[in-house]
Amino acid sequence: MTGLPQQLVARVAALPPRRQERVQDIGLAVALAAVNVVSLLPYRAQLHPLWLALVLVAAQGIPLAWRRAGPVGTMIVIGAARIAYDRIGFGFAPLPLGPAIAFYTVIDRRSAVWRWITIAAVAAGVTISLTSPGGDRNEPYEAIFQAMIFATAWAAGVLNRTKRANLEAAESRAEHAEAELDRHAIREAAAERARIARELHDVVAHHVSLMAVQAEAATSLLPDKPAQARRSVEIIGDTARLALTELRRLLGVLRGPSERLETAPSASLGDIGGVLDQVRGAGLPVDLEVVGTPGPLAPGVDLTAYRIVQEALTNTIRHARADRAVVTLCYEPGYITVTVADSGPRRDGPPSGRPRRNGNGSAAVKPGSLIAGSGLGLAGIAERVASCGGNLTVGPTQSGGFAVTARLPAL
Repeated sequence: MTGLPQQLVARVAALPPRRQERVQDIGLAVALAAVNVVSLLPYRAQLHPLWLALVLVAAQGIPLAWRRAGPVGTMIVIGAARIAYDRIGFGFAPLPLGPAIAFYTVIDRRSAVWRWITIAAVAAGVTISLTSPGGDRNEPYEAIFQAMIFATAWAAGVLNRTKRANLEAAESRAEHAEAELDRHAIREAAAERARIARELHDVVAHHVSLMAVQAEAATSLLPDKPAQARRSVEIIGDTARLALTELRRLLGVLRGPSERLETAPSASLGDIGGVLDQVRGAGLPVDLEVVGTPGPLAPGVDLTAYRIVQEALTNTIRHARADRAVVTLCYEPGYITVTVADSGPRRDGPPSGRPRRNGNGSAAVKPGSLIAGSGLGLAGIAERVASCGGNLTVGPTQSGGFAVTARLPAL
């Protein structure tokens, strides 16, 4: 038998919350009605008619099975049964636990209007019961005792209502916080996709452009200059292998957790010599000038500066009839300025449709804007510079060439 109550408790605990409340209310109603009925049995000889007394005390417990669904209706039924029992004057009355529990439920679950109406109704009902004939209900302690019972029920209802309101507010805040985390995760994923797209564009555009130039050179050199054509083909192979290496490193972040990750470091200005050698091998002489003392750079800024040089030189090869280019790295306290200038002119004509120009005719580029005739490269550079909190200007130079200048915070 000791296991039966435990099994019942386990089954109730497994029910949904609303079903649990229903079962609890039914159990409370049956238990209180049984207690009221049993409490009358020692006085059954004094109760006339006995059946009516039993019905009225049972009616003070059974309606509690619906106390959450209809608190006001439950209070009315139980209160009416209690007043009727006292007015008949049976001489003995059980404790007003049923009315007190119903009163507590109204205070806990109904609006302020219903709460005040119920308080007034309870005060009137207690007064009627205390002035009923029979027994010792006219004694002062009886009034104090019942006042304490209903005051305790009122306090419990207020406390439980406040607790439930605080819990609902906490759940609401948790839901809002979770939704905000989801939105943040979506924004972070979108930013990461944009970053990967920029990296892919820069890597593929640079190396494929070099391969295209060398392929055209090899075609023009065959069959008159086979040695030089062979060198162009070798450069194409080397460039393709470098492109594959960078693509493997970049796409390593997209691998699943069970796959082996690439551990090669990200590109930086320390590797800029390789880019310059590739561009020189493609037939464009390029010089590197370093102004100031090189200092430490944040990893993101270092990669951004590297990609700016790479993409700007790629654009020069693709869009300019230049015979020389110059890369300038200017270090100053807290900043680095990267400038890539060529001798021009542009094959696709001067850029047009720029939002505003500065003194030398260059244009300040807004992040995400697309300059006419420049493809996606300058838009990607603008996005990179904006992500680092820097400034970007692009446009023709006084000598007829084209320049890209980015000023980036060092850290």
